[in-house]
Amino acid sequence: MQGIQLLGMGKSLPARQVKNEDLTAYVDTSDEWIRTRTGIVTRYFSEQETHADLCVEAAKQALTNAGVKPEQIGLCIVATISADYATPSAACLVQTRLGLSGDIPAFDLNAACSGFIYALSVASSMMGNGSTSRPYALIIGAEQLTRMLNMQDRTTCILFGDGAAAAVIKASDSARFICRLGSQGDVSALNTPGLMREEQYIHMDGKAIFRFATRILSEGIELLEKESGVAAEDIDYIVCHQANRRIIEYVQRKEKLPKEKFYINLDHYGNTSGASIPLALADLMEQKKLPSGTRLFLVGFGSGLTWGAAYIEI
Repeated sequence: MQGIQLLGMGKSLPARQVKNEDLTAYVDTSDEWIRTRTGIVTRYFSEQETHADLCVEAAKQALTNAGVKPEQIGLCIVATISADYATPSAACLVQTRLGLSGDIPAFDLNAACSGFIYALSVASSMMGNGSTSRPYALIIGAEQLTRMLNMQDRTTCILFGDGAAAAVIKASDSARFICRLGSQGDVSALNTPGLMREEQYIHMDGKAIFRFATRILSEGIELLEKESGVAAEDIDYIVCHQANRRIIEYVQRKEKLPKEKFYINLDHYGNTSGASIPLALADLMEQKKLPSGTRLFLVGFGSGLTWGAAYIEI
């Protein structure tokens, strides 16, 4: 698989921060109940911001941090399940608002919480087979899941938040990139009904998702160890989809790895689906924790059900 180099990250969050206590206005819950079961403390809900607004702001930051101009972008992919429109795509809206060239591929990718890893894999393939005419790609993970929440369902409304994060990447012959993707079709475990349905709320079978997530995270880590030849204990950070602290801690104990290996920021953002992993990368880069030579495992799981696992070098 074509290697890729991560040049810059950016992120965007809605203005409204929602604390656990704020949710007591909607459902019978408490800060203590949410913290102990999920690890989430705050999340962000969109009010004035559109999905495209979040994408564009994150992309602008990523381009600035990478030192890349919009006209140098040869591919734009947005990983999302909650774009403003079914069509045109969020990527096309980004293309127009950023002034990206009109002769580049721009499209959305729906793989839910695994979407950013899927997008990296697609970008790597396209950059390696000559499908792009310019040296850089813009990959965005963005969600406005709060538009799909039933605020009377405390099993879901406490979990999710809105946000976006973007990455600028380029093909690399020196930085290795290894990625494996999979799926296990199961509409009953986690879904959002289509636009023609009267109710469009997120539905989740928590027990089924916990079983799937813990199995996939463990298998993903072990698969990446085998494929990359790098032991998990030698990896700088393992970045999992930020769904629930209990899921991540369960896998950490099962794999007998130190807590410090697993980067967690879901306490700030909640579950942001396709934006989850890139938000973690954006925070790591902002905190200057991704110097040259850093090695990462990225493992995602989500509705579909889908999963993705990637080894990436900075």
